[in-house]
Amino acid sequence: MSESTDIEQNFIDGRFVAGGGDAISVENPATQATLGQIPDSDAGVVNDAVAAARRAQPAWEKRPAIERAGYLRQISAKLRERVAEFADIIVREQGKVRALAEVEVNFTADYIDYMAEWARRIEGEVIESDRAGETIFLLRKPVGVVAGILPWNFPFFLIARKMAPALVTGNTVVIKPSEETPLNAYAFAKLVAETDLPAGVFNLVGGRGASTGDALCSHPDVGLITFTGSVATGSRIMATAAKNLTRVNLELGGKAPAIVLADADLDLAAKAICDSRTINTGQVCNCAERIYVEKSVAEPLAEKIAAHLKATRYGDPSAESDLDMGPLINKAGLDKVAAMVEQAQADGATVVTGASVADLGQGYHYLPTLLTDCRADMAIMRDEIFGPVLPMQTVDSLDEAVALANDSDYGLTSSIYTTNINAAMQAVHALQYGETYINRENFEAMQGFHAGRRKSGIGGADGKHGLYEFMETHVVYMQHG
Repeated sequence: MSESTDIEQNFIDGRFVAGGGDAISVENPATQATLGQIPDSDAGVVNDAVAAARRAQPAWEKRPAIERAGYLRQISAKLRERVAEFADIIVREQGKVRALAEVEVNFTADYIDYMAEWARRIEGEVIESDRAGETIFLLRKPVGVVAGILPWNFPFFLIARKMAPALVTGNTVVIKPSEETPLNAYAFAKLVAETDLPAGVFNLVGGRGASTGDALCSHPDVGLITFTGSVATGSRIMATAAKNLTRVNLELGGKAPAIVLADADLDLAAKAICDSRTINTGQVCNCAERIYVEKSVAEPLAEKIAAHLKATRYGDPSAESDLDMGPLINKAGLDKVAAMVEQAQADGATVVTGASVADLGQGYHYLPTLLTDCRADMAIMRDEIFGPVLPMQTVDSLDEAVALANDSDYGLTSSIYTTNINAAMQAVHALQYGETYINRENFEAMQGFHAGRRKSGIGGADGKHGLYEFMETHVVYMQHG
């Protein structure tokens, strides 16, 4: 079953060109239909893209930041005119429910506009000198060529998260989308081609990580590699980048703990935790991955969560619009989730609801699942699931919950549910995470700073601090008088 056999063309130096290498088929995870093909671009093609970006960068940097922002606003304006078109691509190639796909496209346009607003806010510093007649200036300058390597779970928004701060700060970019979900990025490149953005400022190459991605990360003319994805891939990128001492910005995995205290609003907690687990079928690095609940409220919390999960509407988002959850991205993702749940049961976890593949005749669907009687030594409480599964462990106190939460290889996001502000602030000071959400679902704001600790990554994204990830400092010592 196929929608298109045409191979998409890369976007390099303002032109669409063939990618070289083998063709990669793109699949609808809900129906297993082939949607299209992209090139597995070889090192020569990657070199062409980087060379185009490098040629374009000096002139792009010389333009005033407010002028660079104007080009970004052209892109966002065109996006707003075509929300349904891009949402439909995301629904079909990633399996995202339509409402969330539309949110992603609109949020992408908002994010581009937000970063464009920083054109008048990029700041340096004036530093007092120890010498008479001298002033020290700290300037911020672009790094040059930025390589943006995208994940498949929020494929469209991540284009903006890499591109917008890079361009407004004077860099040029080469984007490589995930081979699982590249078609939205190729459609985005066609939109960019309709704007007045100078050739070479934005480039797009398709391909696998082991081929195209490796060529991009090992290129000596790349000044920064910004990647969102798995810890394993992030580690390989870092090792490759080390050969040229290329800077890296890595947003990697998470195992977000949700702590529920006895005084919490259990209705609020149950809904927020479920919303943070079923959104995008649990394929979100910062959403709730494990629950620590005080024993006295464990049973009623489990009942409320189970009710939410049982009410979750799932299916094929390309055929039904009124759904809460679509499929997992591929068979490997489905098999991983199923295997982790089976192992948890073998280790002693109790199934409250779900715990099986959803037999819809096609696609990679898994039932929303709640497991209780989990322990800290179980893999389900330690390893990233990336699926619609919630394991729950009981605790005697906030101190115990925080200790268990911090005992992790990951450190991206966390959450706590309590009506006691003192307990909330105690948790904030003790939790070793880049983000903590209090009495709400896990989802970051574009003006914040999305960053993690430990194996959850290096650097961060969003807001002022995320913007400056795309810049280098230049200190000037000026003698005068």
